[in-house]
Amino acid sequence: MSVKIRLARRGAKKKPFYRIVAADVESPRDGKFLESVGTYDPMVEPAAIILNEERIRYWMGEGATPTTTVKSILKKQGFSSNPA
Repeated sequence: MSVKIRLARRGAKKKPFYRIVAADVESPRDGKFLESVGTYDPMVEPAAIILNEERIRYWMGEGATPTTTVKSILKKQGFSSNPA
């Protein structure tokens, strides 16, 4: 089972809110996920980002790869991509 850390869309039409989740690559975007590891709200200024860094490090240590968008969110928060 290959795992990705990606965004799962929530919220209403034209008002997106995202969960940052660890999910199997074969699961649909808004479908089943293994664990929610944070949230991202792009509608407020500045964007509200809440991360559970301990769990993100755990999943990256287990081999999960973040998507490009999640990588940029992590970088904005000063999160190092090293799993150690």
